[in-house]
Amino acid sequence: MRVLSLGAGVQSSTLLLMAREGQLDLDVAVFADTQWEPAAVYAHLDWLESVSTVPIYRVTAGNLRSDALANRTQSWMPVYDDAGNQLKRQCTRNYKIRPIRQQIRALGGGPRHPVDQIIGISLDEWQRVRTSDVAYIRHVYPLIERRMTRTDCLAWIGQHGYPRPPRSHCIGCPFRTDREWRALDGEQWADAVDFDTRIREVFLHRSGQPLITVDLRSQQDRGQLEMFDEECEGVCGV
Repeated sequence: MRVLSLGAGVQSSTLLLMAREGQLDLDVAVFADTQWEPAAVYAHLDWLESVSTVPIYRVTAGNLRSDALANRTQSWMPVYDDAGNQLKRQCTRNYKIRPIRQQIRALGGGPRHPVDQIIGISLDEWQRVRTSDVAYIRHVYPLIERRMTRTDCLAWIGQHGYPRPPRSHCIGCPFRTDREWRALDGEQWADAVDFDTRIREVFLHRSGQPLITVDLRSQQDRGQLEMFDEECEGVCGV
């Protein structure tokens, strides 16, 4: 069985659409919902479900935002302390990896029925490649095999007349760059600021300062050289 880990972002959307074009073998796709994705991601996922030639399963381990505010340890996010040191991340494993694996088991995957888990990591993110820590699951990286970068994925999507996917990460993901914080619409920005305020002692922004007070202008706007590439690490959604 070949199962796509679908984040509904650029890379994994490319793989799902490649299957639609007959360029990739897939049996199913699984989207792990943290229940805190931007509206654009859910809208894109709805569209993917309408055109996909393979079933898409939506699974969830609960609402990451609510769980984090309730201080449930399984929800903990890679937030920052007031010195800008990042805390250990548990949300990816508990809200993304585990629900997908549970669905794989529900679909019949297991020691007697090995699974290829198709992961949308592109060539420019090769350092994120990992072997599976589950014996019956093999990680497969078709974009790296095809030497495709994220830019190549966008070009492929455009050439085939498909809409550009949004970035896929939670509204309050601490891996956002200043550019991405600035890009949040009013409702999502208010949501992130409210969450950041309520988790005090830790912070969403890498400066270790309240999000509402951080100067999010680009370094060029502030007369400084741009020393940060402002690209999302994409540790969850691809």
